[in-house]
Amino acid sequence: MKRLKKASLAGLAAPALALAGCYVVPTVDPQGNMQYYHYPLPPAGTPVAAAQAGYPVAASGGSFPTVLNARLYPDNDLATQTGMVAGTVTNMMTGKGRFQLQYGAEVLTGEATRVSNDQRKGIASAWGSSGSFMSCEYQMSTPRQGAGTCTFSNGARYKLHVGS
Repeated sequence: MKRLKKASLAGLAAPALALAGCYVVPTVDPQGNMQYYHYPLPPAGTPVAAAQAGYPVAASGGSFPTVLNARLYPDNDLATQTGMVAGTVTNMMTGKGRFQLQYGAEVLTGEATRVSNDQRKGIASAWGSSGSFMSCEYQMSTPRQGAGTCTFSNGARYKLHVGS
């Protein structure tokens, strides 16, 4: 009986130990299936310690990725039918980012990229599993705040506000 309890405890503890120090990030693949990936957390300390341990460190002055709120406000009659749309942008502080938002019953995911010759201007694109898509043009006033416009595949137009 004791042996069975020890084996059961060991079996239950193994997944917890395997995921300790990691975080799980869900994404949606092109077929609409949810995919989960885990990424180990860098060791505590400075970005130098993380880089020495083999973890990626953002190139821009040692800055780490920042999750920003994105709010889209209706800019035409079609967009008014849906109302304000909220999402997130993960600014990787390298000129790239991940964009995700809920549009109606669909989750759209994509990326944001700065335009090559202008550190403030960029474009963002996102796609949903039902075939909906959107594209945005934006300008950042700081690494954590910006504005722009977005157009959806159904013709809805929105004003984009990024950051707080």
